[in-house]
Amino acid sequence: MIIDKSDELEIFLDEPMDRTVEPSFIDTEDVQENILRPKYLSDFQGQDELKENLKIYIDAAKNRGEALDHIFLQGPPGLGKTTLASIIANEMGADIKLTSATALDKPKDLVGILTNLSKGSILFIDEIHGLKKSMEETLYVAMEDYKIDWVIGQGPAARTMKIDLEPFTLIGATTRTGAVSKPLENRFGIPVKIDLYSPEELSLIIKRSSRILNTKITDDAVSAIARCSRGTPRIANRILRRVRDIAEVKGNGTITREMAGLGLEKLGIDRYGLDKTAREILRVIIDIYNGGPVGLEALAASINDSSDTIEVYYEPYLMRQGYLKRTTRGRCVTQKAYEVLGKKDRYADQGFLL
Repeated sequence: MIIDKSDELEIFLDEPMDRTVEPSFIDTEDVQENILRPKYLSDFQGQDELKENLKIYIDAAKNRGEALDHIFLQGPPGLGKTTLASIIANEMGADIKLTSATALDKPKDLVGILTNLSKGSILFIDEIHGLKKSMEETLYVAMEDYKIDWVIGQGPAARTMKIDLEPFTLIGATTRTGAVSKPLENRFGIPVKIDLYSPEELSLIIKRSSRILNTKITDDAVSAIARCSRGTPRIANRILRRVRDIAEVKGNGTITREMAGLGLEKLGIDRYGLDKTAREILRVIIDIYNGGPVGLEALAASINDSSDTIEVYYEPYLMRQGYLKRTTRGRCVTQKAYEVLGKKDRYADQGFLL
């Protein structure tokens, strides 16, 4: 039996399709954060190679009049994966539906979205590593053949419907690449890895955001905020907004180096870009576990936080800056971490070098 309309599918389900998980935008940030989001690739600061490649793929798809190939976005939180998905939709002139794996509870939730996509539409699924196996299997055929095989009933009375879909683009985003199954990952034609931003790239973002917020900021204040944003645009913009508050109340409205320093101090961020949690991670490994190695779960319990918070939000930056390293036995700090926290190296009295 071949059916190409989701309304007819509802008859077999004896219940309406759940379309509550297909909003045009799932707002996970505040209104101000959305105002600062770039709308097109030309406004997107940093990640130059990534932008150049995407522009080629987008232009080629538009020239052929085809849906863009499926895209797999990988990277830590706050680097612009959701923003990039919206930019791609704008560049393609396509509708976009944004959802997340946690919002998709049953296969019919996913089917409800897929059957309502128009030709060339983009479906963005955030944290796609959290998809249930049954929904992954639904996506396999949808991504490759633009069809869905839907089984109605059980036992001898069971029957399969083939639902035709309009050609669409799936953009899957994850902060945990290794948690995505290989069969799903391999069905994405365009893998995109977003790296932590350099201070220079963050400076461009901060300057752009300050113009949008109509806030004056000095170059040395921009540099100070950029250095302390852990390579993450979301953090940079968040710091900028809070420092702007301080500059308006404590100063004349202009964000100077002094105002930036005061704001960072009130936010508990030191000159290395480490906040309270980041410093606590390093301190616990040094003081309690003698510099490591220590397992992730034990470390999380020691700082009274989740292992996901450590692994997803903090480790990428701590490792990139050379404060932390992962071994087969667990997490270890480096000599640089001892120096930053002003602590004595455990090998200092023994004449060893790390």
